[in-house]
Amino acid sequence: VELLRTLLSRTLGLVGDKPEPVLDELSLQGVSRFLKSDRCKNVVCMVGAGISTSAGIPDFRSPGTGLYSNLQSYDLPYPEAIFEIGFFKKHPEPFFALARELYPGQFKPTICHYFMRLLQDKGLLLRCYTQNIDTLERVAGLDPELLVEAHGTFFTSHCLRPSCRQRYGLAWMRERIFSSLVPKCEKCQGLVKPDIVFFGESLPSRFFALLESVSGVWGTLNPTPSLNLGWGGPTEVTLGLLYLRRDVAWLGDCDSGCLALAELLGWKEELEELVQREHAAIDAKGRDTDGGDPQKHWVDEDKDGGNPRKSLRDKAKAQRDPKESL
Repeated sequence: VELLRTLLSRTLGLVGDKPEPVLDELSLQGVSRFLKSDRCKNVVCMVGAGISTSAGIPDFRSPGTGLYSNLQSYDLPYPEAIFEIGFFKKHPEPFFALARELYPGQFKPTICHYFMRLLQDKGLLLRCYTQNIDTLERVAGLDPELLVEAHGTFFTSHCLRPSCRQRYGLAWMRERIFSSLVPKCEKCQGLVKPDIVFFGESLPSRFFALLESVSGVWGTLNPTPSLNLGWGGPTEVTLGLLYLRRDVAWLGDCDSGCLALAELLGWKEELEELVQREHAAIDAKGRDTDGGDPQKHWVDEDKDGGNPRKSLRDKAKAQRDPKESL
């Protein structure tokens, strides 16, 4: 209750002490100047379906194009059933049929994904919270230690039997999905599900373990500015809660917003070159004999938690204020 009271009073300007201005201008230009200043040491990204739509991955609810508008062929009692754990345990076939169409490895990260990669490479990214399950943050090269996949990920899978819980990697699951097989555990023959969060399941333990980095920000009402870039579809605009004295909303598609910000930061050419280079590497890897799985270009499932960029991580940590890190 106290948090809500403080939140409303700060947002509506009902407190006596005027907060110290953080941005010199409530615009993308003001955000870019703050990012380039010595005051900006840690950036937290919170992303959702909108950053992957330009890769060809539909969001959930946009009329006509969202997943829920195009599930008629799966003979579901209602669209959301395909992601309900109770329905999945009895009827896993519709989900795995959908998974063949949307499986990670068939899509390339977007400009927005690589903008976050630049933030990481420059030692500015504290953490990325994503609602997405497409693993494109990993493919783009984000350090898994800086990544919180709030709705889980296809990257790992587990047997659903509580007495087993055998873990399986991305390649194992991919082989079964594209063989049109319902994945069964090799130890107990139980049903194996990718570690994405279905309706009726709890969020990943990592999300709760690191929740302090968000709840702490909200508890102090975030002394740093918030930037909201883009929308998830033609009718699904996401504004979030803006604090009127320091937050900026840039309304447009996510990739254009990132390019605009990158240009103001002097990073646009670097960002465009990164996208071209990484996409070319994914295309080249897809022509190899590994089945065309671009994930293999970036990660080794069984080594170091899927992280080939320890040097980048260590460099970023060295530049980050240790008091701000968890």
